[in-house]
Amino acid sequence: MLTREAWEILSASPVVYVRTERHPAVADLPAAVEIINFDHFYETADRFEDVYSQIVAELLRLGRDQEIVYAVPGHPFVGESTVTALTTAAADVQLPVTVIPGISFVETSLTAVALDGLDGLQLFDALEIVKFKHPPVSTDVPLLLGQVYSRLLASEVKMTLSVVYPEEHQVSLVHAAGTDRQLIETVPLYAIDRSQNIDHLTSLLVPPLPYRSTLPALAETVAILRSPEGCPWDQEQTPQSMREGLLEEVAELLDALDREDHENLREELGDIIYHLVMQVQMASEEEIFRISDVIGGIDTKLRRRHPHVWGDWEVNSTAEVLRNWEQLKKEEKSERSHVLLESVPAALPALARSQKIQKKVSGVGFDWPDVSGVYDKVDEEIQELKAAASQDERQAELGDVLFALANLAQWLGVDAESALREANLRFARRFGRLEELLVERSLKWEELDLTALDNIWGEVKEMLAKEE
Repeated sequence: MLTREAWEILSASPVVYVRTERHPAVADLPAAVEIINFDHFYETADRFEDVYSQIVAELLRLGRDQEIVYAVPGHPFVGESTVTALTTAAADVQLPVTVIPGISFVETSLTAVALDGLDGLQLFDALEIVKFKHPPVSTDVPLLLGQVYSRLLASEVKMTLSVVYPEEHQVSLVHAAGTDRQLIETVPLYAIDRSQNIDHLTSLLVPPLPYRSTLPALAETVAILRSPEGCPWDQEQTPQSMREGLLEEVAELLDALDREDHENLREELGDIIYHLVMQVQMASEEEIFRISDVIGGIDTKLRRRHPHVWGDWEVNSTAEVLRNWEQLKKEEKSERSHVLLESVPAALPALARSQKIQKKVSGVGFDWPDVSGVYDKVDEEIQELKAAASQDERQAELGDVLFALANLAQWLGVDAESALREANLRFARRFGRLEELLVERSLKWEELDLTALDNIWGEVKEMLAKEE
C-alpha cells in the first residue's frame, strides 16, 4: 500500500525513524534499512499526549543536525498527532519539513466495506469521539472511526454513540483493512466491545440510520415544503399565522408532560421542533437570520451563562447558580433596555406572566419582607372581592386575588401555572371517576342532592389516593 515515492525515499534512507514498529509495513522495508522506533515512549508515558510530545521533541533534536526520515502508519495527516505537532514545532524554529502523502486506513476501510467516501462520509478518531457527552455526528450519513485499538475503548465508543444511535443498530468492525488478515464483523452497536479481534488495526464503520433523523434533514424537508415545488399550505404561512398553532402545540406538550405520556411527549416535541424550524426557514427566506445563527446564539448564551462549567467561577449551590444567571442576564441586557418588565413576554399565560413579573420586581426589592405579608395581602384582596358591588369591580378584585396568589406561589417556590394545571387534571380525573360510579350504581344527576354528591366525591378522592 506504500506509494512509489514513499517506497523510494524509505529504500534510499540508511536510517528510518518510525513512530511504532507495530505495523505490517515495517516488516516489508528493505533489510539494509536501519529501523529506529519510538515504542519505548509508550511504555513509560501515562498519556498519549505525553508520548507524542516526547517523540516530537526527539525528532526536533535529531533534525537540527541532520536530515532524517520519520515514517508513520498510513497517511501522515490522518490520525497522526505527531505529524501535525511536528510541522508546527518545526516551523517555529525554522526547520524545513517535507511531508510525503501515503495510503491511510480510510481508503482501505472504504474498499473493505465497498463504500464511496464522497457519500457524506464522517471521519473521527475514536479517542476524540469518546470525549463528547453528545457526539457531533450525523445519523443520516456514514461514520468511520479510526484507531479503535482495544475492547476498553470500544466499550467507551459504544456508550458514546448510543446517545444518538439505537443500541441494536448494525455496525461493522473492520480489522486489518487492506492486509491478508482483513476481517469484517457486522454486529449490533451494543456488541462491539465483545469482539475478540480488536487491535491497533481496527476501525468502526457506522452506517446511517434507515430514516432521516437530524436537524439538517428536517430543515431540508421544511425548505422543500416552502419551495415552489412544495405544499400550498406551507407556502402561504407567515410567522404570525403559525403563532396560534405553536401555542396549541406547547399546550399539548405540557399536557403530555403532566400525564407522563412518553410516547405522546416524543410526538409533541417533534411538532414543536417543526414549528421552530418553520419560523427559522421563513426568517432565512427574508435574510433575517439562519438556523446556524439561532443555534449558535443559544449555545453561546448557555456557555456564557455557565462560567462555573466553562470558566473559572466557583459555585456551591443551585441558589448561587441562579444568582449568577440573573446577574449575567442583567449585564447582557443593560445596554439594550432599562425597562425592568420589558423582557416578560406579553403572550405568556396570564398566571405564568403574573408570577414572572413578581419575580422580576422582587429581584429589585419591591416585595414583602416575609411570607406573612403575602398571606395578609391575599386575605385583604379576598375581602375586597366580597365587597365588590358591580361586575367590573368583581372582575378587577378577582384579578387582584389571582395576582396576590401568584405572589404567594413565588414565595412558596411553586410554579403557579403548573399548580393550576395539575389541579385541573386532578379535578378532571376525579370527576371522570365520579361519573363512572354513578353509572355503576345506576344513579342519575337529577336524583342526587349536593350532600349525596359530596359523599360520593369523598369516596372518589379516597379511591384515587389509594391508587396513587
